[in-house]
Amino acid sequence: MHTILKSEKKEVVIGYDKPFVMIGEKLNPTGIKKLGQALVDRNMDYVKHLAKRQVDWGADVLDVNVGHPQIDEAAVMPLVVEAVQSVTDVPLCIDSNEPKILEAGLNAIKGGKPLINSVNGEEKQLTTILPIVKERGAAVIALTILDEGIPPTAEGRLAAAGKILERAAKMGIPAEDIIFDPLVMTVGHDSKAATVTIKAIELIRKEFDSNICLGASNVSFGLPDRHAVNAAMLSLVMPAGATASITDPIKLGGAIRATDLLLGRDPNSMRYLKYFRATEKLRQAEAAAK
Repeated sequence: MHTILKSEKKEVVIGYDKPFVMIGEKLNPTGIKKLGQALVDRNMDYVKHLAKRQVDWGADVLDVNVGHPQIDEAAVMPLVVEAVQSVTDVPLCIDSNEPKILEAGLNAIKGGKPLINSVNGEEKQLTTILPIVKERGAAVIALTILDEGIPPTAEGRLAAAGKILERAAKMGIPAEDIIFDPLVMTVGHDSKAATVTIKAIELIRKEFDSNICLGASNVSFGLPDRHAVNAAMLSLVMPAGATASITDPIKLGGAIRATDLLLGRDPNSMRYLKYFRATEKLRQAEAAAK
């Protein structure tokens, strides 16, 4: 199954038989104080810098989140979307749980087919977010959460995915426009957290043939050398069926390209070699600029 995202100029195809899709995570003020202040000041220069840098380092799509307590998010979201579109041409993922913020971001996108992050299996979310997905003709990331919370088992997350697919189908949303996030939890709290997620990925792919996106960095929360843990997690979930991740392309792009190579998705190693050469030049340029 293929999920197609589009900007005005670019198309990104997500699928198990396609190269893994990197959704850049850095346009999110959580943990990035400088971005948070830029949003408060409505200074879009830093936003443009983060957007362009992620695409330069291989991001196929950019996640846009303006969650900050000191701003009117519905007013700032269109400014950020417009700024990002002025320096990049990749599809965008509008990231919010609030319908008015999602709509503000989607309305600012120039054509194409964007991604929405996110919906889940809670009744409130299904009744408020899915109509926006349908109206815009967007794709959406669906978290495997129910009204009772996050199912602790892989089978429970499969059931949550089934509920979301059923409700989406009733609204006329195609199955290929639902990308599931089986919710990787931190292994520092539960040593079985990663294996539950991997099993959920395998079950969802087998049952529904759906695309799967992870926020892989959650797995390493509270641990040292998080980069190593995150890279290892991606190398495990990709062969299991994950087809995209909201991640840091600068830190994890190399591991993702290498895993694609080892999975036979890179004829003659050309994509890996091209990525290596391009990022080596970027490293040298960024080092010289410091």
